[in-house]
Amino acid sequence: MPRTLLLPPRLTASAESVSRAAEGRGLMPVQLSSPADLPEGLKAEHLHAGPTFADAVAPALGIACLEAPATWLADLPRAVVGRAIRALPIRDAWKLRYPSFIKAPNDKSLRAMIYTDGARLPGPDAVDPDTLVLVADIVTFTAEYRLHLLDGAIHAASQYAASGGLRPAPMPDGVAADAAALVADLAGTLPTAIVVDVGALDGRLVVIEANAAWASGTYASDVDRVLDVVLRAAGPAAELLPRDRAFVRPVLPLRVDV
Repeated sequence: MPRTLLLPPRLTASAESVSRAAEGRGLMPVQLSSPADLPEGLKAEHLHAGPTFADAVAPALGIACLEAPATWLADLPRAVVGRAIRALPIRDAWKLRYPSFIKAPNDKSLRAMIYTDGARLPGPDAVDPDTLVLVADIVTFTAEYRLHLLDGAIHAASQYAASGGLRPAPMPDGVAADAAALVADLAGTLPTAIVVDVGALDGRLVVIEANAAWASGTYASDVDRVLDVVLRAAGPAAELLPRDRAFVRPVLPLRVDV
């Protein structure tokens, strides 16, 4: 039987392209109408979807979803990220009285954006006060690039933004070597399959953030090579590489807003 790639009820353009690539490779894409109601007897080995979908289906199916540690970005040296970044519980972020770029580390529970102060964040009626957030200085990247990493090396890459706007394009040759050098030193701090976004800031390349490959868009990358990373990033728990065990997304309480 071919391996199955699970997909969410609503597909992005990236998910559609990944699905076609999977089918072309002999996998069986299966789009669920609702992750809250898994078909009886369903067996699946991989998925490509957002965190809420993954949290709803992956544990029951034995799929291990890899992600960066929650504080990974804040733990990097300032020279690598080009700005000050802190990881703190949102209860502390509520006290901020200056503009900051604030996001959740590994999901979409909080809208990633510039907040003029902490009072603009969702309050305790909407979010657990212990929820970890990343608070960063506000900077402007002149160009932004997505790197799909496999075994510590760039496996697929593309530009996705420039001059403040979405602008998918092939990865410029002149940037690829600098990007490879930047992420090479970070390989030991990340799972073997992950996405790292990097950006041009003040004439040099810095890390923007890490994202789960199973939940990331492809932009202008080679989709077949992206699929290689996706399959490793969300695959059978029984096939986990030993070094990836520390990077498995924890099983979270099931949310109803799927």
